[in-house]
Amino acid sequence: MTKPITKSFINTLQITILVLIFSSCTNNAKQGILLPTANTISLDADDSRDSVLLKAAHVIPSENQMNALKDEFIAFVHFGPNSFTKLEWGNGMEDPAVFNLKNLDTDQWCRAMKDAGMKKVIITAKHHDGFVLWQSRYTKHGVMSSPFKNGAGDILKELSLSCKKFGIKLGVYLSPADLFQIESKEGLYGNLSPYTKRTIPREVEGRPFENKATFEFEVDDYNEYFLNQLFELLTEYGPVDEVWFDGAHPKRKGGQQYKYRDWKKLITALAPNAVIFGKEGTRWCGNEAGATRDTEWNTIPYAEDPRAMNLFADITGEDVASIDKLMEGKYLHYQPAETNTSIREGWFYRNDDEQQVRNTDDVFDIYERSVGGNSIFLLNIPPNREGRFSEKDVKVLQETGKRIKETYGIDLLKNAEGPVELLDANEDTFLVLDDDKLMLEFKLPKEVKINRFVIQEDIKRHGERVSKHALDAWVNGDWKEVISSTNIGYKRILRFPEVTTNKFRLRILDYRAVPILQNVSAHYYKSRPPVLEMNRTKLGLVNIAPKMADFKWNPHGENASSNLTKGMKIVYTTNGELPTESSLEFKEPFAFANGTVKALAVINNEVGSISEHNFGLLKNKWKVVDNNSSVKEHNGDMLIDENKDTFWQSEKNRSNKQYVTLDLGEENSISAFKYTPPTTVATGMIQKGIIYSSLDGENWKAIENFEFGNLINDPTPRIHKFKNSFSTRYIKLMALEIAGENDSAAIAELDFYK
Repeated sequence: MTKPITKSFINTLQITILVLIFSSCTNNAKQGILLPTANTISLDADDSRDSVLLKAAHVIPSENQMNALKDEFIAFVHFGPNSFTKLEWGNGMEDPAVFNLKNLDTDQWCRAMKDAGMKKVIITAKHHDGFVLWQSRYTKHGVMSSPFKNGAGDILKELSLSCKKFGIKLGVYLSPADLFQIESKEGLYGNLSPYTKRTIPREVEGRPFENKATFEFEVDDYNEYFLNQLFELLTEYGPVDEVWFDGAHPKRKGGQQYKYRDWKKLITALAPNAVIFGKEGTRWCGNEAGATRDTEWNTIPYAEDPRAMNLFADITGEDVASIDKLMEGKYLHYQPAETNTSIREGWFYRNDDEQQVRNTDDVFDIYERSVGGNSIFLLNIPPNREGRFSEKDVKVLQETGKRIKETYGIDLLKNAEGPVELLDANEDTFLVLDDDKLMLEFKLPKEVKINRFVIQEDIKRHGERVSKHALDAWVNGDWKEVISSTNIGYKRILRFPEVTTNKFRLRILDYRAVPILQNVSAHYYKSRPPVLEMNRTKLGLVNIAPKMADFKWNPHGENASSNLTKGMKIVYTTNGELPTESSLEFKEPFAFANGTVKALAVINNEVGSISEHNFGLLKNKWKVVDNNSSVKEHNGDMLIDENKDTFWQSEKNRSNKQYVTLDLGEENSISAFKYTPPTTVATGMIQKGIIYSSLDGENWKAIENFEFGNLINDPTPRIHKFKNSFSTRYIKLMALEIAGENDSAAIAELDFYK
């Protein structure tokens, strides 16, 4: 019986015929192009998985997107009234006088960016509060009404000049949300004005434009206002290489809609080299923490044609563009991700005392994970109230730039034998990896030591194709796999424990279409032995690891020190002696009741500093038997859970003393105790108190008062040593005074020592 011909069969046949026709051109076949390449390719309802993968492999970046990827490491600058009010989001009704800027040094900004290796800066020309940093013709809510240079200052103009001086590209952030236009009586946002034909730019008497271009759009009042300001930015401060549209909205009004397609027409005409963030140009990575995906495809599925879309939803999931996701779409579109975060806790500057700054390890690690993970690294550096980058921030930028240059400024494959197309550092050459070329060897005249390997696909002409690969090194007369990974795209930085050899082998293990590579290089990062930290579970298992960066804002979950020290060895002692390279090696958590553990890291024959931790009594038998009260989300068990990130907090109560009572499970001799205050809140820190003991939980004896100072400014663990040791099973801690005259007590962790 003859089977009916299905739509899927017809579609597959059509794709096959198209491939045969297109690849019949000898040049196309040689270059691995089986279909016409495009920035956006439509899918058919009956496309098979294979045909979707083939189409995905022929989606390529636009010229502007390619340039954005090549910029790699770029700067964000959040500056405005929030820098003076110390808020993250203003309300739009701030008096412009709060922007009381006395000095401005945009040369210092650009110098620091240049030192870091950044190629572009994007400034918040207008944040959500509606305050503008340039001399706009269309509002008085901005620098023109501030004390800065008696209202004649222009932040954007000065930055534009500094960018030209230091060879930094300029981008502008213009918030669609505008609280000033929402809240003010004469505001244009959501004022229900009719859509009529209007000329952009609107003429303003005494302020003619040098650029005489005009545009006709059918828009309402707010869209006209927005287009007029875009015209100013793109014609009087350029060239502009990126326009950044934030999707965040503190508030909306009147059903206001944005005519993005009109905005895009204006941008395309006036800033043809500008990539547009938040729309079809580049996309948000999905977090503000500097977290990256293990697999970041930039060929993205869309339900609508992105070339005609007005609204673009955030893409936040872990799986962005696997074949299962691609099958859900109707269009495939190339759209690189920007991995954005701030060097400080928050987007705007607050102070240098409390607002923490990322360390160099953290910034360099994000750089390698983002740029080396097929995305763009956008790092915010907020200027202070003196109009400069703070010295802490500048130091981290300089150190990061030094590491990037020292590591990636030298290609250790420079004199290697291998495919010349991949070793010539020429963007116009590439290598088509037919079936007989899926394993590539690189041989050097002498052995080198490496721990970084960089691979780039020829995405400009051929799109993203490789989905799995591995790197081998010739060690002791045999090939040894040193690392494997998933996709490549614009750039993949492989990080692994250092190997010394003169031969490397790259294996392509899986791909969407014929793989086509553009460049490979090998590098060495000089790892530094990290500072170590130790912790213990409630059951008594001790873990030793590189210390996590003390940066609590939007945590990305990565241990930067650990990521940068592949191949590190940790050694330790538990007998009080100093550890040496020959001491016991830490390989897994070990049981330890109480006492001092000392440890150090060894990497590349370099020994790190000694870290030590004095562990108190084991808490596996402890119980909280009583406390005066607990707020729901911070119960008593949290003060003995061996997790300093959780804490007990009592309810507010002025009339009674705050206390907690512990049963240690058995009688112990006590010589000291440690109080760890919470670090995520500044309330409830116990600065004065008293310790009671009991053998039976009924009859109590006051042991000793204690006092801890400066807890709010320095919320670090405090140890109180008792004048005389005592034996007890039950312990009661009663707070007598709370720092800052608060009405509740809080304890992150309590420890007692023999």
